Amino acid sequence: MKIGYIGLGLMGKSIARNIMKAGFEVVVHNRSRAAVEELVAEGAIAANSPKEVAAQVDVIFTNLPDTPDVEKVILGEDGIITGGRKGLIVIDNSTIKPASARMIAETLKSKGIFSLDAPVSGGDIGARNGTLTIMVGGDSSALEKVMPVLMAMGKTVTHVGDAGAGQVAKAANQIMVAAQMVAMGELLVFAKKAGVDPQKVVDAIKGGAAQCWSLDVKPARLFAGNRTPGFKARMQLKDMKIILETAKEYNAPVSSAEEHTKFFQQMIDNGMGELDNSAVVGVIEKLAGVGILD
Repeated sequence: MKIGYIGLGLMGKSIARNIMKAGFEVVVHNRSRAAVEELVAEGAIAANSPKEVAAQVDVIFTNLPDTPDVEKVILGEDGIITGGRKGLIVIDNSTIKPASARMIAETLKSKGIFSLDAPVSGGDIGARNGTLTIMVGGDSSALEKVMPVLMAMGKTVTHVGDAGAGQVAKAANQIMVAAQMVAMGELLVFAKKAGVDPQKVVDAIKGGAAQCWSLDVKPARLFAGNRTPGFKARMQLKDMKIILETAKEYNAPVSSAEEHTKFFQQMIDNGMGELDNSAVVGVIEKLAGVGILD
């Protein structure tokens, strides 16, 4: 299979690189040319538009910031749909609205093109190490064909259901991620305010019932003074808005997600949107009047 990858951001570039390392020929496109040139130097083929990528490949991935970006790249002028032939498999690694994923799948199906919504979890570390968790919605036969490519990207691939189901799973994932990030920030500041070393508190609790990926990975970065992405806070806020909109569509109660959304909105309001989502601790530090490193 010849593979296309569109969207070479913080995670996309690493994913495309891992696909190349697995031995696949990869055609790449990105709005910014620096990432394209970097991968071309490693053996990738450059393309000038989504249409041009689609015309050359059997499978094409997108990894883009938000729902409108994905719709434009796949369905817009010079989009994938204009260059893709019958039988092409389009896989979206972005996090977008489930309703949009279903619409894209139906539109592509009318052209004989398969679509899988396959958002990922695991952050920049998982993307670099090829250990992402991948949740997939769409046609099972298309998934079976591309499984060797997906396994170059991640360690867990789960077929959740029909089109849009992968995005529902990712939204559910982000409900938990937001809760963990806010709770982690609160426990670190709580310990500091109580006069106990937050780092020792983390060491004490992460092997017990509080154990989670966030406590395993994020505190070490925070204690080192590193609040860079990771996963940007503004993207976490975007995901939270998808959760709230989708929950409203299905009349599903998500009261805790509503509260956690407010914290990430405060990050953006305070100019912290480009920081890691774990830097939500900064909002809590401001409320408490103390920093975890003070």
